[in-house]
Amino acid sequence: MSHLLQTSFLSSSTVVRRTPTSLYRTTNRIIVRAKIREIFMPALSSTMTEGKIVSWIKSEGDKLSKGDSVVVVESDKADMDVETFYDGILAAIVVEEGDVAAVGSPIAFLAEAEEEIELAKAKALSSSSSSSTSPSPAPSPAPAPTPAPVESQPKKVVTAAVVSKHPASEGGKRVVASPYAKKLAKELKVELGQIIGTGPSGRVVAKDVEAFAAIGSVAATATEPVNTAVSGVELGTVVPFTTMQNAVSRNMVESLGVPAFRVGYTITTDALDALYKKIKSKGVTMTALLAKATALALAKHPVINSSCRDGNSFTYNSSINIAVAVAIDGGLITLVLQDADKVDVYSLSRKWKELVDKARAKQLQPHEYTTGTFTLSNLGMFGVDRFDAILPPGTGAIMAVGTSQPTVVATKDGRIGMKNQMQVNVTADHRVIYGSDLALFLQTLSQIIEDPKDLTF
Repeated sequence: MSHLLQTSFLSSSTVVRRTPTSLYRTTNRIIVRAKIREIFMPALSSTMTEGKIVSWIKSEGDKLSKGDSVVVVESDKADMDVETFYDGILAAIVVEEGDVAAVGSPIAFLAEAEEEIELAKAKALSSSSSSSTSPSPAPSPAPAPTPAPVESQPKKVVTAAVVSKHPASEGGKRVVASPYAKKLAKELKVELGQIIGTGPSGRVVAKDVEAFAAIGSVAATATEPVNTAVSGVELGTVVPFTTMQNAVSRNMVESLGVPAFRVGYTITTDALDALYKKIKSKGVTMTALLAKATALALAKHPVINSSCRDGNSFTYNSSINIAVAVAIDGGLITLVLQDADKVDVYSLSRKWKELVDKARAKQLQPHEYTTGTFTLSNLGMFGVDRFDAILPPGTGAIMAVGTSQPTVVATKDGRIGMKNQMQVNVTADHRVIYGSDLALFLQTLSQIIEDPKDLTF
């Protein structure tokens, strides 16, 4: 669900700005004459303190209707279309594409009628001047594009981001382009102003950017800097954190305050491997199988699914939501499979693929990455046999899963045999979870994986 732009009223006869009581409910003073609304940076998640403007869908002077998507904002985990709650005219944009604004600060002004546009622009200029003279909460060196691989941060894009006009402009005239086309243009190092759009009313769409990039690929290759590594990273450069990387950094530092301990366990996976081969053709993923097995084990050991947030009490979570750590361009995110103990493995697999697609497109909703109660981190697909994971703040435990590999073992009759085994290591909050709790949980998990008949029901 898209979030609504929050505004407050300004009057042309008496300049009044009432501070909103919250980001989602404002106290407004209305004077019947000209109405100008400040459009604030909305809070798109409970942890969001600032947001980056990915792209303005609407341009200055455009007429808006309630429910129209106006701007794409990058929160700490996803890009979201933000809608307007009011009718009016987008009179002035304060925060340009690529720039960052604190939650609750004005990013644009909305006028009710054309007569108020000039006044709104004056207010916008005044707002920009006051913010430029006040201390900035953080230095803003050349802003980087929205979270993307480092190789998609060319110098020409960085310098374009600090000029007064929008990056998608030519000669001061706005170039109409879809948000995805703008992001794609940054990734492919293409200037939107050089592209002829084929969309409605000449709008530049993704296929236009791709076609233009394909034509200019030979020339672009010839101008690549000589000190660029194979991966496209320019050596010796300092790259500021993206919004997502900042969020990951804060969470990792916060986790250091939790007294954690670790327990490892070896699980035989022959039966699970055989089941996976049998139902893989039906769209089932190994991630879904592991999430389902973990959820069933958690249902029998609710303390492992609990969490301690204040240091004085802990909560037995009512739902078993398995968060799975995934590396994406520009950071790390945990995608949440909700009620994994109650959902069949086929539905879990479909949901997992949907979440991955949304994460890559940066279209996740907050509940899809903030509601996990237990976390899985799997590096087995990279051949990693064992590792320890850092406990995410607000959860009781995280399990690191290594690769399943052939292992020589002694059989019950004293002979030597070969079995596929994997190593799992659980990091847990010792304020709530004790060693015996983890041992019993891991025994149950091992039994479920080694006899996985319940995973397909």
